[in-house]
Amino acid sequence: MSVKSIDELKRIMRSDLCNRCGSCVGLSDGKIVFTDREGKFRPLVIEEPNEKESARLLNACAGKNFDFPEYRKQFYADTPGFHTYTGPFHGIFIAHSNDEKIRRAGASGGMISAILIYLLKSKQIEGAVVTGMSKKKPWLAESFIATSEEEIIEAAQSKYIITSVNEILPEISAFKGRLAYVGLPGQVQSIRKLQKAGDKAVENIKYIFGPFYGNTLQFSSVRSFLRSYKIRDYQNISKLWFRYGEWPGNMRIEMTDGRSVELPKFHANYLIPFHILKNSLLCTDLSNEFTDISGGDAWAPVYEERGKGFSMVLSRTPEGARILNEMESKGLISLSPITADEAITMHSHGYDLKKRGTFIRMKFRKWIGKSNPDYGYTVSGFPISRYLMEFVINALFVVLGTRIAQWTVEQIPPSTIGRVFEKTRNIWKKATFSIKRENLSQ
Repeated sequence: MSVKSIDELKRIMRSDLCNRCGSCVGLSDGKIVFTDREGKFRPLVIEEPNEKESARLLNACAGKNFDFPEYRKQFYADTPGFHTYTGPFHGIFIAHSNDEKIRRAGASGGMISAILIYLLKSKQIEGAVVTGMSKKKPWLAESFIATSEEEIIEAAQSKYIITSVNEILPEISAFKGRLAYVGLPGQVQSIRKLQKAGDKAVENIKYIFGPFYGNTLQFSSVRSFLRSYKIRDYQNISKLWFRYGEWPGNMRIEMTDGRSVELPKFHANYLIPFHILKNSLLCTDLSNEFTDISGGDAWAPVYEERGKGFSMVLSRTPEGARILNEMESKGLISLSPITADEAITMHSHGYDLKKRGTFIRMKFRKWIGKSNPDYGYTVSGFPISRYLMEFVINALFVVLGTRIAQWTVEQIPPSTIGRVFEKTRNIWKKATFSIKRENLSQ
């Protein structure tokens, strides 16, 4: 591979195209490492890969390109259902684990944890690639291979800061047995690229599961959250949760000196516009379309008001459908079928953000000469009102992402800014409801 191609690899790592999936680190045999994990969390080339290695790394990079239609044909040719927003599906359900311990431990209905535990106990897998909080640095997320129910439950719930699952590809490759893999869309897409290429690094991965995906936060969000409580040293964190307690949960941090701070999830969402990872705004995949089964919160009043976790779950492959059917027949989970239109309505805000907003944002980026991922398809035909709405959103992300804006919000008690944020967000959602819903299911 030419020097120009190696430079292309470096350019992706330094740009918004890098989603921090970790594949380039995991496949590089130590030549690429993550630096500054509490900062920008970018991969760094410390020794240039040779020609063959570089070709492999570029092929695995989903940040640069991932052809949705091509990979649907590769992995979902026999899947009967499809919508541009949901991706391929055998069935769509409202679901939850019937084991209350698993359900309470999960971010919503505990479905992914329940599936992993079932596959492990029924000896369909020997391990599961999951992400928990690091034991050495409990303020950072860390991926590992779980081989017990306890380890799976320990890794339950969402991690909203940067994760880099695929940096443990050497461990995945060396594992003796079949694996289930859990990752975010960009991470999953990289695994699918490697599978399509027949790469031995992913031979042990038998099933792929994943949560729905809205955004990722820079680690600066945790530091800023603590500073708002006048706590300066994040290295004194002993425990960090993003969905602690009863659904929908709280962001909670416990310190080594016994102090703890906690804020309801919907209030803690105020951190998003100040600390969002820019690559999140280039991801078009809300519901993790290239998994065997994906799931996320069931955002609808009929479920939200009950105070328990409910998941919206999509089975996408015959194997995914089989697993859900087996678990339901054994009484391990509850499934209630819904239609694609119902699913899209339930997550209309997210689908609008990902499937319409992303393509508008990429058009804005193209106008100013910035590179975009190539997804092999586009969604277009939006009303001018939707473009104007996206312009306002982008302007807010630019302004609120500045250090002066971050410092300013740190001077306000989180309980206050959280309530203001949630109220403002609800007003915005009502004001833009008709714009976001217009022709959404089409």
